Amino acid sequence: MSGSSVDRVRAALTAAGHPDTITAFPEGTCSAADAAAAVGCDVAQIAKSIVFRAGPRAVLVIASGANRVDMAKVAAAIGQPVKRADGSWVRDTTGFAIGGVSPVGHLSPPILLLDQDLLALDAVWAAAGSPMHVFRSSPAELLRLTRATAADVKEDG
Repeated sequence: MSGSSVDRVRAALTAAGHPDTITAFPEGTCSAADAAAAVGCDVAQIAKSIVFRAGPRAVLVIASGANRVDMAKVAAAIGQPVKRADGSWVRDTTGFAIGGVSPVGHLSPPILLLDQDLLALDAVWAAAGSPMHVFRSSPAELLRLTRATAADVKEDG
């Protein structure tokens, strides 16, 4: 499946006029720490994808790898309650396995939020459809590509 999901991300990037910056890291990029080590960047520069459920729709939060996401802030930002999503629901709804959920190339369009802390960074890396693939972008480009809403979504403290 990873081949097709990575191809879906590549097609979405190309269609949006974004360069194909997808890189494979055989050692894996499942966690923000793994991805930062593989890429050679700060963990804050990993734009991790956290998926919640709002009824039948996926809510994708593109968060800084240094932050934990506050579900109450996510619910407030989208104006409806959210709950945690299990791995099989995430895969069925987004077309991506956990650890490889990309901000782009979803099977059905999710509700999208972008962690406002990412806006202070120049370069970020996001999952590209598999737990071994990431793509390089900028927070401004991620906003353009996803039409996400920037929001304060991190846990305080």
